[in-house]
Amino acid sequence: MTGLVYKSTGSWYIVKTPNGKTIECRIKGRLRLEGIKSTNPIAVGDFVEFELETKNNQETGVISRVLDRKNYIVRKSVNLSKQTHIIASNIDQVFLLVTINNPQTFTSFIDRFLVTAEAYSIKTIILFNKIDTYSEDDLLEVKYLESIYRNIGYECIEISAKTGKNVDKVKALMQGNVNMFSGHSGVGKSTLINAIEPSLELKTKEISFQHQQGQHTTTFAEMFDLSFDAKIIDTPGIKGFGLVDMDDEEVGDYFPELFALKEHCKFNNCLHVHEPKCAVKKALDKDEIAYSRYKSYIQILQGEDENYRTDNFENL
Repeated sequence: MTGLVYKSTGSWYIVKTPNGKTIECRIKGRLRLEGIKSTNPIAVGDFVEFELETKNNQETGVISRVLDRKNYIVRKSVNLSKQTHIIASNIDQVFLLVTINNPQTFTSFIDRFLVTAEAYSIKTIILFNKIDTYSEDDLLEVKYLESIYRNIGYECIEISAKTGKNVDKVKALMQGNVNMFSGHSGVGKSTLINAIEPSLELKTKEISFQHQQGQHTTTFAEMFDLSFDAKIIDTPGIKGFGLVDMDDEEVGDYFPELFALKEHCKFNNCLHVHEPKCAVKKALDKDEIAYSRYKSYIQILQGEDENYRTDNFENL
């Protein structure tokens, strides 16, 4: 049988069949050894093959295969640097929730998330939430960030999950798609989902599961069917976003504004750091590229995964 994974609790998975039946499934032992080195070999959004079994008059399933994924959002595991954590798979588009304060979303976090989405060709829409709570200075900061990301080509929407501002606009964009909501804990993901589909009644506190010391901090996503021909994958808050290893030469390809200038650099393998006649550096000098974006690019090249909140920007 085949089905779609709606929820994972680490060892058990809720799988929905094409006829709408939900089955609790476990993973077949050998499956853990296949594929990429991930803390979660099966993710929400995966299509899987499974076999039914009955024990103590209870019907469950055993997952034997994960079907090919069209894409996924992946990051480095929090404590296991050599492994990855797949947040969700087979996504049509991502809504990245950003807040200026309470909590603050740093541009480096935004950029790392966007790089991963670009790498797997996943459309990302940036939602600036809690717009009703901001001071004049905060609103100016929102406008500034919107100008940066709109100029690159990302759609930006100012919303208030609490007051309902532009929630209908988000809802219209979601229709007909598998949508993922992501962002830091506290940015209002669950509040927004409740505003979009009140019947879900999601808890609005941070969701996290902590194992014993020295092991990975596991977070679980969950998919929901909505009443207006859409699916949503709600993801618990992400504190940091460690990128999975990329070759230095390809990182710039996932910054659209850098990629657009690449052909004008003197060297076709230009890293846009110290090379002469670099079109990216020239654009940076002319303020045609946002300094924060270039800073994020350099930090990724330098492998600064855990210190993305810092302002250190040396040796350029």
